Amino acid sequence: MSGLNTMLISLTILFSLIFSTSNAQTCTNYTFSSNKIYSSCNDLPVLNAYLHWNYNSTSKTMDIAFRHTNMTSSKWVAWGINPTAKGMIGTQALVAFQDSNGTLKAFTSSVTGYTTQLQQGNLTFGVPLISAQLVNNEITIFATLELLSSNTSTITQLWQEGPVKGDSLMAHVTSGDNIKSVDTLDLLSGQATTTLSVSGGNSRQKRKNVHGVLNAISWGILMPLGALIARYLKVVDSAGPAWFYLHMACQHVAYVVGVTGWVLGLRLGSESVGIQYSAHRYIGIVLFSLGTLQVFALLLRPSPDHKYRFYWNIYHRMTGYTVIVLSVINVFKGLDILDPEKNWKLIYVIIISVLGVIAINLEVYKWIRVMKMKKNVKSENMNQAYGVNGVNGYSGKPRQSSADF
Repeated sequence: MSGLNTMLISLTILFSLIFSTSNAQTCTNYTFSSNKIYSSCNDLPVLNAYLHWNYNSTSKTMDIAFRHTNMTSSKWVAWGINPTAKGMIGTQALVAFQDSNGTLKAFTSSVTGYTTQLQQGNLTFGVPLISAQLVNNEITIFATLELLSSNTSTITQLWQEGPVKGDSLMAHVTSGDNIKSVDTLDLLSGQATTTLSVSGGNSRQKRKNVHGVLNAISWGILMPLGALIARYLKVVDSAGPAWFYLHMACQHVAYVVGVTGWVLGLRLGSESVGIQYSAHRYIGIVLFSLGTLQVFALLLRPSPDHKYRFYWNIYHRMTGYTVIVLSVINVFKGLDILDPEKNWKLIYVIIISVLGVIAINLEVYKWIRVMKMKKNVKSENMNQAYGVNGVNGYSGKPRQSSADF
């Protein structure tokens, strides 16, 4: 019986811990220290945030308490409403942070651009009351909003966090959960509908996805595949000149598709003033430049017996390998920016790994052939020296060097 009692007590403690943890993770069981009661609340899906509110549909006023957990003095928080769009521009925000003197400040700020530093200013609606408190690493913004011009109880809400340097509010991260912190909220029903990104709507996100897919296929897959064809297929006797045309076709398709994705990326960048992924952008410019050089270099390709052909081969191969390495790096940088489901990055890793394994096996096959060719040439030369073929072994026909491979 004592063992059974011990087990029952342990299970009771375990379920109590689970229950208390689940309670701590939902807004419905939260109690404010001021005993303030809000009729509605919403667990925001990202950034450890919660919204509590009372909404008067007659006067169109809204009392809110925005809570953000896991906070430090080096972070700012904000919650806002965008009355005109689904994105960041136009958001009417409530902001709070702790300044260098340890004072917790709460104020309003209208977001007019991506480069905003959340300067204090009036909103398009009245905010007669605003305050904030910091308790147990949790900032709560309290405010009253006068939504008099609103004809609907549905709002687009956004929330955010970012670093504080001195008394300056710095730009927040532009990837991961920080670009997912937006949804549409019905103040009467409490139901929220997730929106794609704080930086734009569905069409913009689709263009981002198209940009990513085009560049991953072109620079990240077709370019390496074309290099494999050029390096290894030509050692296969039965391939004949077909390897060259396959190589050309693969690289030209990769270039055309890649440039299309690159131009789309430039357009996306021009629309995102203040948001810049410098490394991804500069690598993309280098890739376009080197890719263009590779395409036009074919027009200047010396004939096989030209004295400069050796140097052209070195240039062409080194440029090609540089493009491949930078392409793979930039695809991964793009995936980090888009932050898609992990399966997408896994799929690309698998594709590149398969190409890598194929390259290793073909490299081994190629060098086996090269060594056999060298051995055969050496054997034939010895036979010639002993007069096996023709006069003193020389038949008058040139030998194919293993260097051609």
